Order: sequence, then structure tokens, then C-alpha cells
Amino acid sequence: KYPYVSVTGVFTPEELTRIEQIGDILDQRVAGVTKGQHHAVLKSRITRTAWIERTPATNWLYERIERTAQILNAKTFQYDLRGFADHFQYTVYHGVEGGHYDWHVDMLRPTGPQRKLSFSLQLTDPSQYEGCDLQFMAGDGMETAPRERGALVAFPSFVLHRVTPVIVGTRKSLVVWASGPGFR
Repeated sequence: KYPYVSVTGVFTPEELTRIEQIGDILDQRVAGVTKGQHHAVLKSRITRTAWIERTPATNWLYERIERTAQILNAKTFQYDLRGFADHFQYTVYHGVEGGHYDWHVDMLRPTGPQRKLSFSLQLTDPSQYEGCDLQFMAGDGMETAPRERGALVAFPSFVLHRVTPVIVGTRKSLVVWASGPGFR
């Protein structure tokens, strides 16, 4: 029924805090949007991002997401996946900035492996912010993803989705894309 699947319990509360600590010390920059060969900062996306690279200190995070992605893909999507073509994106939406990301899809890339599955790991307890819902547009209408801290939401990268404006507080998430050869 839903254009996504969601699991909890992949990370302990302590591990979620550790992921936030890793992301918070990185240089978070105003995010842009890539269209074709061009990258620009647009009003359709107001957020700050940083890239968590795979290092000995973050290997546990990559391995956990990889195992979970393999399980979810085998059970639900059954796509031909070959790994992650991008580093993990630490994403922060601030209420004071009106953080949001309008309707978009993740799979459009000018070069390189095709993004096939998108993952969003909810790092912030929903009591710490208002708004900032991850929503999907599907055949049955609009669906809103779970907001529970630790919820890992997986969805096909071609599904139209958005993050509504954050009204108060700050929402943090980890965004990951599993890639593979183009769909046939």
C-alpha cells in the first residue's frame, strides 16, 4: 500500500546520538539542487548538509546500513543494487531558516551509477520540532513517513517526495542512496 517501508531498532538510542555527534562536527553547508550538469542553491530546498565519509571510525555505520539495505531490498524491492555511489548525507533542517525540501525525486543524476533506493534515518525525537514531515506522493495520494526517532524509511528513488517546512525546532536525518545499473 505505501510507497515506502519503515523499520525501527536498526540503531540503539546511543548509536543514534553517536551519528548526530559525527554529523554535528562536520562542516554543514547550505544544500543545493543539481539539475543536469548544474548545481544551484534554490528556494525549493533550504537545508544544511554534510557528507559522512566511510572511514575506520564510521565503518560500523556503513556496515549496518548496508546489511539493512540488503534485507529490505531482498524482502520488498528486489532491485539490482551494487552498493552506495555517494557518501552518507547528514541533513539538518532548522526552523529559524524555514528548512524544507520541495517535491523531488532522488534518482536523476547526470553521470555515474543510478540511485535506486533511498533511505532516510530519523535522528531527532519528534517532540523536538514541529512540521518537517517526510511525505510521498503515490497512486493513492499523499503518505507521511513515521517520525519516530530511529525509524529507517526506504523507498524507490523515483518516488516523488518532499520534506515539509519545519515550523519550530531542528530536525536531523541521515540520507543514503543505494545504487546500481539503470532500470530496464
